[in-house]
Amino acid sequence: MFVHFQTFVALSLLLAIAPGPDTAIVTRNAITAGREAGIATVFGIASGLAIWTLAATLGIAALLQASAPAFLVVKTIGAAYLAFMGLQALWGALRPSGPAPLDPSGHRRLSLRAAYRQGALTNLGNPKIAIFFTSFLPQFAHGDHPSIWALVALGLSFSLIGLGWLTGYTMIVARIGHVLRRPRARRILDGLTGLVFLGFGAKIALEHRS
Repeated sequence: MFVHFQTFVALSLLLAIAPGPDTAIVTRNAITAGREAGIATVFGIASGLAIWTLAATLGIAALLQASAPAFLVVKTIGAAYLAFMGLQALWGALRPSGPAPLDPSGHRRLSLRAAYRQGALTNLGNPKIAIFFTSFLPQFAHGDHPSIWALVALGLSFSLIGLGWLTGYTMIVARIGHVLRRPRARRILDGLTGLVFLGFGAKIALEHRS
């Protein structure tokens, strides 16, 4: 059913560790809103990866790659969402009244539903993930025409590897986050993450299908 599965696991882990929009949103939410919000963000990202897995195995991702208008729509929505997140973070860093107030536990107010939604939308707004899945997953499935179930299993394995890595990362970041929740540190963090979100948004906006 699978070939070179150990290589697949190793590459998936390296890809999960590589910084990107997903890592940026998890870092910000885990530090400012706490461990639970960070974990909810991670599950949102994992849900996005699972949806992209289904899109790739059902051929929707291939249609997305083949259709310039569809690719443009998805990447525009994704870039706009990251730009919105970036501007929101920059406003938190620059507004005269200072960073948004914290709740009694010392965290930024962010519901778990909102954190989950941010993770899912950040991931789903990157159409390159779908295109990546269409080329990456078949390399590790047996045969020239692998079964849908083999591709689904590989895609979900990729999602679980990412889930495991980001969950562990969230636990570490949340533990040291109390140092970065001081007003001055939060201004700096919001400014940096705002620039990172804007940068990733610009990168997605400039992406091509191939």
